[in-house]
Amino acid sequence: MPASPPGSGTALRRRAVRLVTRLRPPPAPPPLPRQVQVQVLLAVLEEAVTAQQRADAAVASCGEPGPVAGQVARDCCDASSAFLHLRARLRKLPLTDPDLAQARAYAGRLLDYDQWMVHQSVNLAFTVHPDARTEAARLQLNGLGRPADDLRRLRDTLKAQEDAP
Repeated sequence: MPASPPGSGTALRRRAVRLVTRLRPPPAPPPLPRQVQVQVLLAVLEEAVTAQQRADAAVASCGEPGPVAGQVARDCCDASSAFLHLRARLRKLPLTDPDLAQARAYAGRLLDYDQWMVHQSVNLAFTVHPDARTEAARLQLNGLGRPADDLRRLRDTLKAQEDAP
């Protein structure tokens, strides 16, 4: 059995320690102050409300009598994509405050509904096999509805918290 060079076990251990140290994730950054958390959440909600305005108009256009223009489908696609990106941004927010995390989850559910509503509106407006029931349902479309109002109220509530001393 060949003898190993002196100190080779120590060098091997040092290399192993360096490797393990590099594989360890970096320490988590300290949590942001509540005021900063409110501001980042509010910024995303502001964008969401703006996106809802365009989506609301697109959904209402899907429910107008007569043939629906192709531009409406593009507008709905843009709105759906915007909701998807906003939802992803919401998930990535570094919120540690429990009530803000709860507000984020609620806003996410409202954005999911908005995206679903846009999708369903396009399905009704551009159905391959139109029938009387589908057309009647399509003509009842007039916007995103109450969940859009709920998201605006959530944004307004957070804005009031930010403005309060």
